[in-house]
Amino acid sequence: MTGTSSTTPASGTSRATRVVLVDDHRMFRTGVRSELAEEVGQAVTVVGEAPDVESAVAVVREQRPDVVLLDVHLPGGRGNGGVDVLHGCVGVESEVGEPVRFLALSVSDAAEDVIAVIRAGARGYVTKTISAHDLATAIRRVAEGDAVFSPRLAGFVLDAFGAAAGEIAEVDEELDRLSAREREVMRLIARGYQYKEVAKELFISVKTVETHVSSVLRKLQLSSRHELTAWAMGRRLI
Repeated sequence: MTGTSSTTPASGTSRATRVVLVDDHRMFRTGVRSELAEEVGQAVTVVGEAPDVESAVAVVREQRPDVVLLDVHLPGGRGNGGVDVLHGCVGVESEVGEPVRFLALSVSDAAEDVIAVIRAGARGYVTKTISAHDLATAIRRVAEGDAVFSPRLAGFVLDAFGAAAGEIAEVDEELDRLSAREREVMRLIARGYQYKEVAKELFISVKTVETHVSSVLRKLQLSSRHELTAWAMGRRLI
């Protein structure tokens, strides 16, 4: 499931960006690993790889990389591919304490695929036509907190999120009522996770999950998890 480092930072450069590569085609993973290894000076190190949703979540939690290169369409999970991986890695931090960041790398350039993974938390989306040099640069930029997109894909994101611009102030005001942990619980419950699944994902007890859900419902003036799901979907939070 995990792999060994594929590149080493050049002498005198900063710490290497640690990457997990997720794609269901072994030959493609091998090719990307090889191509990144030849990008001398980019300081990108592949520390693990996975072919499906379950093993991807496991290796990300184990290796705690800076960036996950994530294919959109993957076997396993709940059938939502890369989105399931993003949901399964909520709250995971890298070795240096920063949130693990995700860069989608896919053959698909369909608007629905791009928007779905960005809504789920990915920091960027590039297609598999990208050159090795540009991919290594994109990885470094995402690790530093930038958002990176192949040119025509950026338009999809701007259109999708621009349409919701009028709702942002209202959503922010309601979300501000919730603590960071309550927001994590809220998103997982709204996505259909059971209490035991939420507890496992966030490494807390089922009782604590129940407490957070009750608090979320009270603060948002909702009466059930079904209303919570409708509330989150209506505000495009899931």
